[in-house]
Amino acid sequence: QVQLVESGGGLVQAGGSLRLSCAASGSIFSINAMGWYRQAPGKQRELVAQITIGGSTNYADSVKGRFTISRDNAKNTVYLQMNSLKPEDTGVYICNADRVLTSIPMSLNNYWGQGTQVTVSS
Repeated sequence: QVQLVESGGGLVQAGGSLRLSCAASGSIFSINAMGWYRQAPGKQRELVAQITIGGSTNYADSVKGRFTISRDNAKNTVYLQMNSLKPEDTGVYICNADRVLTSIPMSLNNYWGQGTQVTVSS
């Protein structure tokens, strides 16, 4: 069983910064990609940023130049540094681990965290 534990959300004023962390635990052999999605009230869940095991990154247009995603493969942890935050960045940020290969039992699955609230006040 794989668990994703997120931390780092909170309330911040517009223009401020937050750093999110998501640590995956379990009998993990490898994780193909890790990323962050955002769920805002009344809106569909959207991809914010994703990073592959090789370090390739993908960002939503709305966060390019402000957010930076990184990962520590040895710790199975992904980070999201969010700068110059805007009120429209408000939402629940949900960690995703895509194509997680586990050894005990041997399986290949996709996992989601519980989410962490980010609120940006104007």
